[in-house]
Amino acid sequence: MRATEVPEIDGAVLFEPTPHADERGFFCRTFDADVVRSMGLDPDAFVQDSLSRSARGVVRGLHLRSGAGEAKLVRCSYGRVFDVVVDLRPDSPTFRSRAFFELSGETQATLYIPAGCAHGFQALTDTADTSYRIDRPHDPAEDVTIAFDDPELAVPWPLPVSSVSRRDREAPGLAEALKRLEG
Repeated sequence: MRATEVPEIDGAVLFEPTPHADERGFFCRTFDADVVRSMGLDPDAFVQDSLSRSARGVVRGLHLRSGAGEAKLVRCSYGRVFDVVVDLRPDSPTFRSRAFFELSGETQATLYIPAGCAHGFQALTDTADTSYRIDRPHDPAEDVTIAFDDPELAVPWPLPVSSVSRRDREAPGLAEALKRLEG
């Protein structure tokens, strides 16, 4: 497994496994505590795993948590997604920077997203399963959502948006979300 720092987002890391393929399909390790530790992260910090299934064109996000925030490991276990990270940590050298990734079931790459960064994705295939491993129990009272189509962020979603949740559709823009994070 190879781990690389993401230059656009301070503290973000991309973990890329080495799939072993044969006529049956493939096998790969998607989490390795020693590799995670080698990047300065605590592999034991993650306390919840979740999974979402999305249809082609669905956008989920942009989401983050207030307070202490929430670090996460994100992986597309089946299908493909266009993944977006926005650094919203005021003290970060990459504050307001964006990074885009294609995560897929073929590569099984995992993206580490530091606390204080917004995250979202769009499903690029008919079915896309996305796994999340988070470092704090989820508390809906801390949820912060930013409009996926905020012009200030100008996320270049690769497909027409086919569906979003009510929460995402009614989300405020970046400026309002930043005020909520400050207060």
